[in-house]
Amino acid sequence: MDQVYAIGLFLFVLFLLLGSGVWIGLALLGVAYVGMEIFTARPIGDAMMTVMWRSASSWSLTALPMFIWMGEILYRTRLSEDMFRGLAPWMARLPGGLMHTNIAGCTVFAAVSGSSAATLTTVGKMTIPELRKRNYPERMVIGTLAGSATLGLMIPPSLTLIVYGVSINESITKLFIAGILPGLILAAMFMVYVVGASQLSKSYRPTPEPPMTFMEKVHRSRFLVPVFILILLVIGSMYMGVATATEAAAIGVIGSLLLAAWQRSLSLGTFCETLMGAARTSAMIALILSGAAFLSLAMGFTGLPRGLATAIAAMELSRFELLMVLMVFYIVLGCFLDGISIVVLTIAIVEPMIRQTGIDIIWFGIFVVLVVEMAQITPPIGFNLFVLQGMTGHEMNFIARAALPMFVIMVLMVFLLIAFPELATWLPDNMRPAAGG
Repeated sequence: MDQVYAIGLFLFVLFLLLGSGVWIGLALLGVAYVGMEIFTARPIGDAMMTVMWRSASSWSLTALPMFIWMGEILYRTRLSEDMFRGLAPWMARLPGGLMHTNIAGCTVFAAVSGSSAATLTTVGKMTIPELRKRNYPERMVIGTLAGSATLGLMIPPSLTLIVYGVSINESITKLFIAGILPGLILAAMFMVYVVGASQLSKSYRPTPEPPMTFMEKVHRSRFLVPVFILILLVIGSMYMGVATATEAAAIGVIGSLLLAAWQRSLSLGTFCETLMGAARTSAMIALILSGAAFLSLAMGFTGLPRGLATAIAAMELSRFELLMVLMVFYIVLGCFLDGISIVVLTIAIVEPMIRQTGIDIIWFGIFVVLVVEMAQITPPIGFNLFVLQGMTGHEMNFIARAALPMFVIMVLMVFLLIAFPELATWLPDNMRPAAGG
């Protein structure tokens, strides 16, 4: 009964603060303060100071601002324009045509940016006008872009995976490598959907592209060389054990600055904008992590995480049944909270259940990111939907319906990941240990 009271109290205070327009990080701190006040006699100020400092001083967390900065720099380069020019000749002859550039472009940019919103904005500002000009169906243009942009959460470097790794004290590098195969398979499933829809739809009649010789295609591919080198440096250095995630982030920042200098697309003013953008995003995530760490401590005094894990164990759910319950739980949360907030808010409660059931922590990180990806295209709070609304001017209902097929494909990917867990565990199990840990 005490735990039911605790759950009710925490939820009431949380929704009261969020409904009042308080920042998520401050709302979490407020809930934790109330919990500490009621459930323990420990000095609240000392506990808050200790926990917040510990959560913010994690060495693994240093990768976060650098990967954010790398994405900010690349967002202000001509990367999206070059990607379209390099990818379009190869995509044009596939069934579905240039619609595949949405998916391929998001996949490539996701490998150098850990943000779904940055991926969506960078690729969308180039592909939407071009696809509209060629008479591609508006609904599919928006739907494929909304779904494919979520790959920024799965394909390394992923900000959500960094937050998950810090929250659960797991290797960021292994989590990054674990996201590669599932991310590429999800991108391939999106492309298969485009092929099928283009063949079955009678309204799919885009303007055909002019023919191009093989050597002309190869010549156009030169625009992709710099970004592929950057991807190999960042991801390859981690997989080969040459660099940790933090060191790979530093390599990525240097590489993106060199790419911007080579393109002459980064002035002193925009350089300062990248620094301020990275600082704002990093500070926001750090505040959320600090609030979640303090809330975890407060919930620990109530015995809530342990009690819930015991209750779940008493239900004797199978591994599959537990994962289905968690999938629905995360999808519902995704209707009201952003992905990073969902991870930091729930991990203290979910972790004991996962460990008790024997589910691999690395695999579960990919599972969580996959279901959190769905939150990006789930109304009413789906962030990608808001970004697309601003870019296209369409009503939210139209954009949500356009993204629905991609949501269904992500659900299918969840079942594929459950049926074949090796998709997420094979690469990290076979990578070389990083130098210096």
